Amino acid sequence: MSVRVLLALLILADVLSAIGVVFARHQHRQSFIALTKLERARDELNIEFGRLQLEQATWAESNRIDQVARTRLGMKFPEAGEIVVVRP
Repeated sequence: MSVRVLLALLILADVLSAIGVVFARHQHRQSFIALTKLERARDELNIEFGRLQLEQATWAESNRIDQVARTRLGMKFPEAGEIVVVRP
């Protein structure tokens, strides 16, 4: 094999290697951008989840339920004479 052919093969291998490095770096940057977007979305969802948990805890408080039962549904605690005990 002549020196020129060997030199041409080495230059071709070098160029192909450089193209591979550039492609790998580009893929890495694209993946990093996607990861950053997903992390931002995750953080926003965690904040929203915390808000929803707080809202659920607020709506589920016993005095809030008692207030809604009395005002909207007209419910009240029964008087002593209205309570009937059923025994088997």
